[in-house]
Amino acid sequence: MSSNLKPVSVILNAAGVQIAGDLGNCPSSAGATARAGIVIFAHGSGSSRLSPRNQHVARLLEEHNFTTLLLDLLTSEEQYSVSKRFDIALLTTRLVEAIHWVREHPILRYYPLGLFGASTGAAAALRAAAVASSCVQAVVSRGGRPDLTGPLLARVKAATLLVVGSEDREVLELNQQALVNLSCEKRLTIIPGATHLFEEPGALDDVAHVAAFWFKNHLRAAPAEELRVV
Repeated sequence: MSSNLKPVSVILNAAGVQIAGDLGNCPSSAGATARAGIVIFAHGSGSSRLSPRNQHVARLLEEHNFTTLLLDLLTSEEQYSVSKRFDIALLTTRLVEAIHWVREHPILRYYPLGLFGASTGAAAALRAAAVASSCVQAVVSRGGRPDLTGPLLARVKAATLLVVGSEDREVLELNQQALVNLSCEKRLTIIPGATHLFEEPGALDDVAHVAAFWFKNHLRAAPAEELRVV
């Protein structure tokens, strides 16, 4: 059933700057019905929390009872800097700060946590999963660049789903190579007929459905004492 809760704008302090986010399908009190988990979105270079593609995926995940957090990992001024848009280490640092924020939130802190990364944002998501391994249980990469994760790719423990369009041939090859280097539970799902942006009819719905299935099967509530960032 679709949630009737509108996204709430939030501001997070992350490594000395303030970044904006939209929190979707979050109950207003700790006593409300628990969600299936929270999924933090990391967007690709040149994109933002207003990306219609990730918003579409987020709304469908919310229909599966997930809370979502769509973030701008760069400030409005930094968005114009090409070097910062491709600074995976910087994006990772801020994504880990967002994980801290979730783990300190009075309601969200008890929700199992997953990451959804698109394009270069997928590299930041995988690096964050390696750094905050005790917090992140699952990662979904949409048309991602896991090759940009570097040596941390082998340290990812979270169950990882790589989703690539069959017509996105160069990125598909990079994901096939990354799959070999991942030592966690992993899977590569290829969406037939889809290109890099999944603009084809039904392609994004397919991404959202496989992502929801992956998160449902891998996000499990953990004891409060285990919810910490290392």
